Amino acid sequence: MPASPYPLRPTPPFMTGTTLRVHPEWNDAASVVFVGGGPRTVGLLERFAASAEELLGGRPVEVHVVDPYPAGGGRIWRREQSRLLWMNSMTSDVTIFTDESVECEGPITPGPDLATWVAGEGAVVLEKAGLDLPGPMDFPPRLVQAEYLAWVWERVVRDLPATVTTHLERAVALTTDHRVILASGKEIRADVVVLALGYLDRLPTASEAAWAAQAADAGLTYIPPGYTADVDLDELWPAENVIVRGFGQAFIDLMVLLTEGRGGWYDECDGVLTYHPSGDEPVLYVGSRRGVPYHAKLGYTVAGTKPVPTRYLTEAALAEFGAGVLDFQSQIAPLIDKELAFAHYQQLFTAHPERTRWPWERFAEALDSWRPGGPGADDAFGVAVCAAVPDPADRFVRSEVDRPLGGRFFGDRERFERFLTGLIETDLLRRADPAYSADLAVFNALLSIYSVLSQAITEGRLSDEDRVRRVETEWHGFFSFVASGPPPRRLEELLALHRAGIVRFAGPDLEVDIDNDHFVARSTGVAGEIRARAFVEARLPRPDVLATTDPLLRGLLESGVLAADELFAADGTSLGGGQLKADSHCRAIQADGTVHPALFLLGPSVSGSAGSSGFSRPHFNGPGFRQNDAVARHLLSLLAPTVRKEERHAS
Repeated sequence: MPASPYPLRPTPPFMTGTTLRVHPEWNDAASVVFVGGGPRTVGLLERFAASAEELLGGRPVEVHVVDPYPAGGGRIWRREQSRLLWMNSMTSDVTIFTDESVECEGPITPGPDLATWVAGEGAVVLEKAGLDLPGPMDFPPRLVQAEYLAWVWERVVRDLPATVTTHLERAVALTTDHRVILASGKEIRADVVVLALGYLDRLPTASEAAWAAQAADAGLTYIPPGYTADVDLDELWPAENVIVRGFGQAFIDLMVLLTEGRGGWYDECDGVLTYHPSGDEPVLYVGSRRGVPYHAKLGYTVAGTKPVPTRYLTEAALAEFGAGVLDFQSQIAPLIDKELAFAHYQQLFTAHPERTRWPWERFAEALDSWRPGGPGADDAFGVAVCAAVPDPADRFVRSEVDRPLGGRFFGDRERFERFLTGLIETDLLRRADPAYSADLAVFNALLSIYSVLSQAITEGRLSDEDRVRRVETEWHGFFSFVASGPPPRRLEELLALHRAGIVRFAGPDLEVDIDNDHFVARSTGVAGEIRARAFVEARLPRPDVLATTDPLLRGLLESGVLAADELFAADGTSLGGGQLKADSHCRAIQADGTVHPALFLLGPSVSGSAGSSGFSRPHFNGPGFRQNDAVARHLLSLLAPTVRKEERHAS
């Protein structure tokens, strides 16, 4: 890794330990620099404004926001992207503002959620932008969210007791005297720096680099993992076969851009959606590890349902295992299984008792005594489930939910495609039917479990291998598969494209090789092979900050101001660089293990950063709100024009 042109010592001259001393320049305004101008910075500044009167003591503040994309939406939620790309959240499920549910020290300052904004002030904004007004239960285009975030940004700026300056360029370094250097050479003095970076571009892995080289030598097209809206798709030619590995949101975006984005269109007759090709579409053979698309987002709500505190996976339960590092497979995973089963069956027994044979109290006792993975325990609990819940469609078995094609083999592709089409049709019906509200209870439980796991990671209770392999890879993959899938309409379009011959299904455990002048894909679950000139990895790259191309982070990692160790499994296998290290207050942990008192880290590339997987829902006490509030108040306490109590006593 190249050395930074601006090496930074771990502790700037005006810092000592965790005590922030009065700096000579503090006769002037305090300066806070946010690197990254997306939703996280907007949320932090909203909380900053809320508590400023209480904590800032009237000191003038200059806020600088550095991002090559406009503040508010940042890169992902920028206005300059296809209006065909949708959110995978309903309009009524998105907010930037706190409400009465949020448990935080700072004052609650309500503001409109996305649905309320669309029906109010946003209507004029969206009309000017040429966008239709989505309803509360619609999945809106990302451009609607871009306009909402731009409006929120303007409101936050108006409310801030500070001068706000945006810099539409990249930050490239941080100096020893705490100056942020921009790509243009401009320098900004900073008393406090907040790195609120979103998804980071990264260098290709060794495997990806090898794929690219082999493909180039063979005259083939290879598209590595990346954010689909930024990917050049021109080399995917009309009518040619394209192998696609990945069946989540990145694939859905790819599917949309290569079909409607190339001039095709849909119509509906008697409830059947039909796709009319333009002739410019390639033929997409899509597969993945599971071989099935992510579950459709739930198309209904149930009054009073929301995430509740965990019952089994609790801090107290983890404390019973003693201090030190926990084992995910033997200690945490069984508690997760019980947590999800409890959420599912409690909702089933209380909301739909006619589909059960036991009183809930009796079944709850069986669930409480269940020890997943213990000798005979799974069989005993399985017997209880079969006796109490007669319809298999009402039962919850995590392994079967995770791998719906597990153990199946299809001798011909047509039979497999008919089977998978049936699975997708069933999923669409179920996800639209509140009679299966147990699915909603599982969704809410997943959110609560994620919060506990984030806390365990922040407290160092998981090994590097468990964090990367079990949580960031396997658990996050399961969470995304169940809870972060596409809008139902997108799966209806997928079926229409399949009927039109534009999308074919490649199967589970998809492996791809190069054979002379073609890519060749094979599935362990489907006979035969698929040959194509183009291959797309339809997924985001796994976070690995040691491989980032961002010059600021590379320099700070090189100088030891930031830390993200290269991680290794017990067998010596490299796990990559993982995420940046931060303490429970989101302060940067440095290479020597000390905490940097004036450098804060938030976002998906930071270990333990809450709320990085999506926007908070109204009235759900989102963990991102709680963390933003705590960090904002910490920032204000650092900037307040008072000498620390212990320093006053010393003088």
